[in-house]
Amino acid sequence: MAVLPILHYPDPRLRTVAKEVTQVDDAIKTLVADMFDTMYDAKGIGLAATQVDRHVRVVVMDLAQENSTPQPQVFINPKVTPLTDELCPYKEGCLSIPEVYDDIMRPARVKIEALDVDGQAFSVEADGLLAVCIQHELDHLNGVLFVDYLSRLKQDRARDKVRKVIAKQK
Repeated sequence: MAVLPILHYPDPRLRTVAKEVTQVDDAIKTLVADMFDTMYDAKGIGLAATQVDRHVRVVVMDLAQENSTPQPQVFINPKVTPLTDELCPYKEGCLSIPEVYDDIMRPARVKIEALDVDGQAFSVEADGLLAVCIQHELDHLNGVLFVDYLSRLKQDRARDKVRKVIAKQK
């Protein structure tokens, strides 16, 4: 498998709306495996295909705590329905916006409908970190970043910080 390059804010490709997956074939399964390799290499907990410049509706996650057994999850063509009007703040970060974190308000409980890596439909109700993470990743598939929920000033600061972080990595 392969570690793919992650796009960084404000790259305009992060604004691309992903297309539905019409068939879960070997190419999608390879993408899923590469996305897990990329996410684990970057020490993330979630990754949308958009972040690796693949514009299909695929999300991978692993919300296992550090030093526990991995719990890889795949969501193909995910749809999220809020199950409550209650919004909860959660400090979010993003592999495409390194070292930037801020509180984002999102529905506290959601229903997720998707296909798994074998193309089988499933649904699950989620709260806590899973609810936050799937909403964050679904935003990516729709060309939305968590900094879009912040003030213009905070967006500018995030952009400047990402540029500095990326410059240090080179």
